[in-house]
Amino acid sequence: MKLRTMLVVLAAAVLATGCANTDDPGAQREKLLSRHPEEAVIGVAWPFATRNDGFKEGLELALEEINQVGVMGHPLRLVLEDDQSSVTEGLAIAQAFANRSDMAAVIGHRSSAVTVPASKVYENAGLLLLAPSSTSPSLTEGGAEHVFRLIPNDAQLGRVMADYAKAQGYRNIVVYYANDEYGRGLANSFEDSAKSNRLQIIDRLSDFKDGAELKRLVSKWKLLDCDAVFIAQTMPDGADFIVQLREAGLDVPVMGGDGMDSPDLLEIAGNDADNAVVASVFNPEGAGELVESFVDKYTDKYGEAPRKYSAQAYDSLHILAEAASLANSWKPADIAAVLRAQSSWPGVSGLRSFDADGEVQQMSIVLKRVANGAFEYMR
Repeated sequence: MKLRTMLVVLAAAVLATGCANTDDPGAQREKLLSRHPEEAVIGVAWPFATRNDGFKEGLELALEEINQVGVMGHPLRLVLEDDQSSVTEGLAIAQAFANRSDMAAVIGHRSSAVTVPASKVYENAGLLLLAPSSTSPSLTEGGAEHVFRLIPNDAQLGRVMADYAKAQGYRNIVVYYANDEYGRGLANSFEDSAKSNRLQIIDRLSDFKDGAELKRLVSKWKLLDCDAVFIAQTMPDGADFIVQLREAGLDVPVMGGDGMDSPDLLEIAGNDADNAVVASVFNPEGAGELVESFVDKYTDKYGEAPRKYSAQAYDSLHILAEAASLANSWKPADIAAVLRAQSSWPGVSGLRSFDADGEVQQMSIVLKRVANGAFEYMR
């Protein structure tokens, strides 16, 4: 009787293990991708319909170039999904991607508020994530093995902007921010770096009731000798705030993070944006054959100059393909190991490397000033 009971228990354990392995997309992924699939499947999540900003076009151009020879002799296939900048939709897409055992990696999402929770789904499923837009430090703070950021984080961006403010001689600064993952993170980073530079943050706000209240605030800021405003916002809200600031009578210099790096700033704010300085990661006027070739190909294909996210998409897919080729594998763990081991990864946005946490290093931050209705590159 004891022997029979032991056999039943053993059989149940074997069945449970077998079912677990069968139902585990991570284990299935490792097994399937270890055989060098005939087609590498890459998921892409982005708000394509409403906030594309050249991202899809950058992906398409990179895909065309890579598939001329393939990776390990096989083509890539992209599965594009629109996350609508929604946490709910983004998590649903992340789970659908995670459930696909044939998918090796994901590129996306745009908003930190979406990327950070989605990254937990990918990590749990053993699925590689390359994040080309999300700057929240919390993305890489959990010790994830499969998550990599391909853009400077809020701490890096805030430090550069605070150093610029100090160099310009600004002393009393107002901070206006979006009350979300991106806005709070960048505002906090800028404020910390500003204080280290002995700059005074005389006020910090994320909202105001109406134009009358803003005028009262502007009057207070003038009494406190406000000489600059830092905006941790995205478009169109950041541009709208500049217009409202000018209408309220404040005519001091304005600075913004990478969320303000958009042609929408010029279109919405118009002359009110003159001399505004924003952060970016791509300079289409940058030196080097790689940048020149990319700009020429993109412009020829799409009839317009590439934007920041065109370059980020292009670099993300090329870096992923090169890492898989060097690893001679599409297994996420193998690619992750190569991404960390390589001393630098060239791209049209400059050199990158990744630390043990998947945080990007070496990457330059570009400053852009609005002059005569156009952006001019400062560094």
